[in-house]
Amino acid sequence: MLAMSEQEWLATQFEANRPHLRAVAYRMLGSLPEAEDAVQEGWLRLSRSDTTAVDNLGGWLTTVVSRVCLDMLRSRKTRREDSLDAKAGELAERADGVDPQQEAQLADSVGLALLVVLEMLTPAERLAFVLHDLFAMPFEEIADVIDKSPAATRQLASRARRRVQGNPVVPEQDLAQRRRVVEAFLAAARGGDFEGLVAVLDPDVVLRSDGRIPKILRGAREVASQAALYSKRAGFSRSALVNGSAGFVVAPGGRLMSVFAFTFTDDGRISEIDVITDPARLANLDLGVLG
Repeated sequence: MLAMSEQEWLATQFEANRPHLRAVAYRMLGSLPEAEDAVQEGWLRLSRSDTTAVDNLGGWLTTVVSRVCLDMLRSRKTRREDSLDAKAGELAERADGVDPQQEAQLADSVGLALLVVLEMLTPAERLAFVLHDLFAMPFEEIADVIDKSPAATRQLASRARRRVQGNPVVPEQDLAQRRRVVEAFLAAARGGDFEGLVAVLDPDVVLRSDGRIPKILRGAREVASQAALYSKRAGFSRSALVNGSAGFVVAPGGRLMSVFAFTFTDDGRISEIDVITDPARLANLDLGVLG
């Protein structure tokens, strides 16, 4: 039997680490095609490097791929000018060879609301939070990736953690009840269930949308009729903490497209719905993961 060459050994070790590297890159970038690109760049750098002095190849690869992701995050250009329909179809227009359904499933397994909140962080905050809180990498190692001191890296992760957790402004019991109402609204919207939508809406509910053609709808039946047409986009929606209360985000592939902010009556029905799509308003929202 022929002995395994060094290149073959590296390829074998890299493939063993690939699932972990892709998991790290996906949480960093929120995009499966970009995550695959980052992992492939990690392989290219590995194949060109002298790793004879590397004791922990998996840790070395995680650091390399993290640096690649950091560069990609810093070089991203804001894409907020597309129409809502174009954004909704974004998932089907990803890079060749990537299954949009696979990416949607991956986003759902990670937590769509988490991906959306991560998008609101700076690249350094996102990297510090993901590597430490999600993958338990020590701050001393993360500091080398982002070229900060361990203390500064800890502060970045702490700031990111506060953003991810959000700042609830209603009692926990009320927040849980409001989440159930939001989930019922989403379930009815996904199924085109008109009566189910009416059931969670106040008779005098008002819906306001800031789209290219702003609109205001009044009354439970009119709002429900509009929401019942929303079934396709509802598949990309998950409940989230919006300005301290229960709402939901619409995010194909983890990229924020719109936010639904709700106001509730004392008996728990939805009295106001603000559909927010304007990039400037989205950037100023306080979003968090609804636990």
